[in-house]
Amino acid sequence: MALVLDASVALAWCFEDEASAFTDRVQESLARDAVLVPAIWALEVANALRVGERRRRLLGADVARFVELMCALPIMVDAPLVPRDLGPVLSLARAHDISSYDAAYIELAAREGLPLATQDSRLRVTAKRVGVRLVP
Repeated sequence: MALVLDASVALAWCFEDEASAFTDRVQESLARDAVLVPAIWALEVANALRVGERRRRLLGADVARFVELMCALPIMVDAPLVPRDLGPVLSLARAHDISSYDAAYIELAAREGLPLATQDSRLRVTAKRVGVRLVP
């Protein structure tokens, strides 16, 4: 596994106005390496797709193609958090005033020793603060 993938990067592959050279490089890297995502990742992606449909940024056919693409990629999902695992995520969220969802990405990257691929500037800053490497 080469990296932890934030939903912001994957969604840029669906929403053209969010794509960048960075997101293209990350997508190309999936041809070589699998990526790891927290258990919440699929729900974040599904929610963004639904919002995209509601706002008429996507058609149902676009969503279906994107879901098919996601299913074909080497994305490995981390085990769901259980109550005993909440401590590290809550500690990160409190210490850096971020959402528990964002803290889950940082905790996973730190635990696995993998760099984090994200377009979220606040998440990037927090990751750097706690010593999590970022995909350049």
